[in-house]
Amino acid sequence: MKTKRTYTMTARAAATEETRRRIIGAAFDLQTERLTADISLEDIAARAGVTVQTVLRRFGSKAELFTASLEQINSDIAEERRAPAGDVPTAIRVLVDHYEKHGDFALLMLAQENAYAHVRQMSDAGKQMHRGWVTEVFGPLLPTRTTDHDEAVDLLVVATDVYTWKLMRRDRGLSRAQTEHRITTLVSAVLTTATQRKDN
Repeated sequence: MKTKRTYTMTARAAATEETRRRIIGAAFDLQTERLTADISLEDIAARAGVTVQTVLRRFGSKAELFTASLEQINSDIAEERRAPAGDVPTAIRVLVDHYEKHGDFALLMLAQENAYAHVRQMSDAGKQMHRGWVTEVFGPLLPTRTTDHDEAVDLLVVATDVYTWKLMRRDRGLSRAQTEHRITTLVSAVLTTATQRKDN
């Protein structure tokens, strides 16, 4: 009897988590397609295959749901962008892969960061994560003196930013390979200067 009850509780918990993930996924998918102001709870519920009441029961409000969905995507992005420290070609390839998948979404979020608190929270976390990624991935190649190190990190953040990808991929219409090559060229130039300072 106890085993049956445990199984039932486990199955119920799994179903609840699956519903939660489906709702979060629906909220995220809609945010890649539309401005936040154009997304209703009815839209999210329909996309997730649940009722509005279920959405509210799980998250309380649309704002809380959006916050949860953006926290989830930031967590997924951190895992997706992992690259070995000091391996520049792999790091740039992983980064451009990420921008090809999520770059337009990131730009859509940045365009709304001053309008919605949850978007601002997400974009601030994303900027902090990107700087941390730059520091971790390129760290072994950077000078240790604080001023030189900070300058190199600043320049590498710009060279690998989503707006740099946008300028080349969307505004200039360059191919993925051309975009990756140009970002690599920028990164290499910064690292060459940083290495010279490191050796002096």
